[in-house]
Amino acid sequence: QVQLVESGGGSVQAGGSLRLSCAASGVTMGSYFMAWFRRPPGKEREGVTVISPGGATTYYSDSVKGRFTISRDNAANTLYLQMNSLKPEDTAMYYCALGSKWPGSTWYIEGLYRYWGQGTQVTVSS
Repeated sequence: QVQLVESGGGSVQAGGSLRLSCAASGVTMGSYFMAWFRRPPGKEREGVTVISPGGATTYYSDSVKGRFTISRDNAANTLYLQMNSLKPEDTAMYYCALGSKWPGSTWYIEGLYRYWGQGTQVTVSS
């Protein structure tokens, strides 16, 4: 069965960096688009960024554009999220998700994703 396992979360001070990973098993990741979502405390889950199956196309939410970078290593079946210049408002549970039909600019719609990881917590202190 398909499993997505996130890692790399933790606590960091504002201005710091973290790199999240999402390891996929039971699936050939290169056939699917993948995304990172997050759920801040007390708020709805929101889309952070998405990457096309081959990695050529990415979209970012306005709140992370210029600070976060999504990448993928299809040979290693792993998705990454490099987070720089972290802010307290980036505090959230971060989830990776996998979808099969590239949606383009509507990538942030949760119903497009078939599989989800359990999440990794990121806490940014001021």
